[in-house]
Formats: sequence, structure tokens, C-alpha cells
Amino acid sequence: MFCVECGKEKPIYKDGVCINCYVKSHSFTSGPGTIDIPICTNCGSYKYKSTWHSDIFTEFFRKVIKNNFKISKELQKVDIDTKCEESDHDKRCKVFISGLINDTKVIDEHDVIVRLKKTVCDVCSKKFGGYHEAVVQIRAEKRKLSKGELKDIVLLVETMIDNIQSKGNRTIFIADVSEEHGGINFYISDKAAGLIIAKKIQEQYGGKIKQSSKNIGMKDSRQIYRMTYLIRLPFYKKDEFIELDNEYYCIESTHANKIKLINMSNWEEITVESNKIKKEHFLGGKELIKEMILVSQTEEEIQIMNQKNYEIKTIKKPKSVPIDSEKVKIVKIKDQLFLFYK
Repeated sequence: MFCVECGKEKPIYKDGVCINCYVKSHSFTSGPGTIDIPICTNCGSYKYKSTWHSDIFTEFFRKVIKNNFKISKELQKVDIDTKCEESDHDKRCKVFISGLINDTKVIDEHDVIVRLKKTVCDVCSKKFGGYHEAVVQIRAEKRKLSKGELKDIVLLVETMIDNIQSKGNRTIFIADVSEEHGGINFYISDKAAGLIIAKKIQEQYGGKIKQSSKNIGMKDSRQIYRMTYLIRLPFYKKDEFIELDNEYYCIESTHANKIKLINMSNWEEITVESNKIKKEHFLGGKELIKEMILVSQTEEEIQIMNQKNYEIKTIKKPKSVPIDSEKVKIVKIKDQLFLFYK
């Protein structure tokens, strides 16, 4: 049959015309030439309807186009692409909506001006107001947290929050961090997230969690409570030395209810209940570790020299391992010398 438009003998698709002429004479998509989008001046999130989105603009804008444009049911395997040029107050965008009609590729092009309306999102408003539902307090028993512990704990908490936010939960954030009473406080926007953080810290550092709540008012006709999670870390920490059952150990790692120890005599590893470690077992920390010059070694022993007084000592290797460095770390405990395993 002949197409009434182009006059060529082709299969007729609809209304007496071939598919090519049908596609040329029809538009399969339509939408507004201007779209207003609120943008948070602090975090850069975009709002659509009642929801804020932290996606990159191209991903977010595709969703907006899909919801604002009418797309013919004839168009199959629809794909949306955009290209935008940004000015001070808006984005001038080319919108390309493509698909297939009877296996023929169709691309509709639209010019859309996106007017960015500057505002502050719900989450940033809460941040600026110091909003928090939980306080995670980390303290240590009868000591201050070391600088290393403070740094590692801050990194741990920030990483956990980043991981939660990366999964699309914008409402979880750290409202504030403060160092107090030899420890550190984290003010967390969500009670459940605060408890997860507290348990993770306990898992890695040991200690106990104590929970308490405070009534802070009413919301939607129900009482609102702020939770405080106090983690009391043990008096000991990683890489410190203790005496237990007449043996000397280095603390390799601490966990919620367990502590992993390395025997300084043979480098063998044991795990004990954390409540078995008492204050009287404590020997010291990094001040017990000294660096000395390696003079010679056999399979069983090493000779070392004190760099200060040039005194030479012979000590037994905990394990028959070769040492390929010029200096070694030695731990001195009650006039006994041990080769440090790290």
C-alpha cells in the first residue's frame, strides 16, 4: 500500500501513513517549559513535592521530568536524558525523551527552564537548631581517653553516619561533638542511630552501656524522649601490658565482653572474659617499650645493645623467626626483657 503522506509504497502503520511519516507528524511527549525547584543553600539538596533529595541534579531531574511530562503509551522503552547550563538563578535545560514505536527510534526534544528557589531544607534547619534525640557519651574508667582513642572514635562515628546517609537516609546526622570530662559526646539526630553507634563502640572498645531518658515535650499528641547512651570504656586499652596468672601479656584487642591477649613469652594468643582483668593486673603502656640495636641473632636468641649505655643483653626469641631489621622493640617488665611482636 501507498503512504498518503510520502506517496511511497510502504507498510501502513496507522491512519493511512507509514511509520516514518507518522513519527514525523506526531509528538509523543509534552510538558511545562518552566519548573520551580527549591534548593537548600546549605547542603544543596533539591525538593520535589514534599520530599528532599540529595541525589546529583541529573538523576533528580530525570525523576522530575518523568513526573511532570506526559508520555504517550505508544512510546515503548522510554529513556530520559538531560543537558543543562547553569546560571546564577536557574538552569536552562534540554530534555531528550526517547523510545521506540513499532521498532522505530523516536526522540522528542524540549527546552525547560529550571528556576532554583533558595531555601533551607528540613534536615539543615534541625542541624542549625541543634536538634538531637540522642547523646552518645564515651568515657573511660578512672582515666582520660587518649588522643589516639578520641581520633579513632570520631572517625568510627563519622564513618557510620556517612554509611547511613549514603543509603538514602538524610535525617541521620551529627548535630554536635564536644570533648568533656576526659571523654567525648556525640549529639545524634535519631535515637535508634544513637543506640547503634553506642553498641558499635562497645563492640570495638569493650566496656558497658548505660541508658537513660529525658522527657523533652510533646509531638503529635505523644511524649518525646531524648536518650543518653553512656559507654564506660575499661581502664585498659589496646597495646598496654598486664600480668595474669603469673604471665605477662600485651592487650591485642578489646571487645564487648572479651579481651584478646598475646603472651609476651611465646607470642601465643588467648581470649579471656573482660571482667577477669582487674586494676591490679595493669603493668603499663607504651612507656615500657624501648628501641634497641640488634647485634646478632640465632634461631633461639638475639643479642641487643642499649643505645644509651651500650650495654649488651641476650634474650630468648618467643618464636624462632628471623629478624631483618637493624633495630628491635623490647618490652621491659619487672627487670625482664621481651621481644615485642609488633
